[in-house]
Amino acid sequence: MTATLSVPSSIESWLGDEAEDLLTHEAKVSKDFLHLPGPDWVDRIFAQTDRSPQVLRSLQQLYSSGRLANTGYLSILPVDQGIEHSAAASFAPNPIYFDSENIIKLAISAGCNAVATTLGVLGSVSRKYAHKIPFIVKLNHNELLTYPNQYDQIMFASVEQAWNLGAVAVGATIYFGSPESTRQIQEVSQAFAQAHEYGMATILWCYLRNDIFKQDKDYHVAADLTGQANHLGVTIQADIIKQKLPECNNGYAAVAKASGHSYGKTDKRVYSDLTTDHPIDLTRYQVLNCYAGRMGLINSGGASGKSDFAEAIRTAVINKRAGGCGLISGRKTFQRPFEEGVKLFNAIQDVYLSPEISIA
Repeated sequence: MTATLSVPSSIESWLGDEAEDLLTHEAKVSKDFLHLPGPDWVDRIFAQTDRSPQVLRSLQQLYSSGRLANTGYLSILPVDQGIEHSAAASFAPNPIYFDSENIIKLAISAGCNAVATTLGVLGSVSRKYAHKIPFIVKLNHNELLTYPNQYDQIMFASVEQAWNLGAVAVGATIYFGSPESTRQIQEVSQAFAQAHEYGMATILWCYLRNDIFKQDKDYHVAADLTGQANHLGVTIQADIIKQKLPECNNGYAAVAKASGHSYGKTDKRVYSDLTTDHPIDLTRYQVLNCYAGRMGLINSGGASGKSDFAEAIRTAVINKRAGGCGLISGRKTFQRPFEEGVKLFNAIQDVYLSPEISIA
């Protein structure tokens, strides 16, 4: 396991040479275009929608829990990697998390708004913990035991099962751009409609998946492509969008060049007027595609490594300053000693609690 690390109090010190650039950048697109997180988030954004009173109550539970309660921001522990990446690859670095209860304990100890994990994990401890922290049941997964390995999100759980164990929300992944995406869109759209009927909120992992997206750069994290994935996600009424932090742009042009055929549709003003190469501007474009922030954007923390604290804090700063509503961090937190996982979550939360870190 990773050795215990003392977290410095200064957010700037974790940002290193990027601190001034990330903390003082003025965004290309004004924040005045956006609906920004705040204590009145559910009343201001969702009370005017077609969401039922039961869904509003579930959303309020999510936004009123943990250290970020009533700020409009979210800090969520997601642990579906036991299926997505295999239990061995996920939990061997810290075997305590083979025990499902420890996943819930980490989320509670770290002051998370919610824990998002599998039907099995939540069902195994639901009577003990469903009333102590909001549950999010991840409905579909990609598993890597089928030979040859395939990449397809398939349903593992039903909306009714999530409701029965006390969940306040359901989550799902769509691999946009994959040959299976059309079926996944239909399945998830139907599941989200049913979840809203049951009074639960909906969270969509809007990921890209196709080998054509890997060229000179990995355009799975291109702002223009992930932005459109977000826009498709809010179209099927995801209340919250989970997306990877963008690292590049011009994915449409790269795919067209690689394939020798036209691909999708975009507009040159996306690249001249709405984005720059700055990570805050790229992320703001993701927020714009979530109905200008009406549906909150949470970015993912990514894989665990040697610079987890610095990377997580950097991602949180970019997300917050871009107008996003939080961070969802899994492997960076549970693949290290328990107390370090708590410290990492708290460091992320401190970014959202800091009045000095403003919207760009």
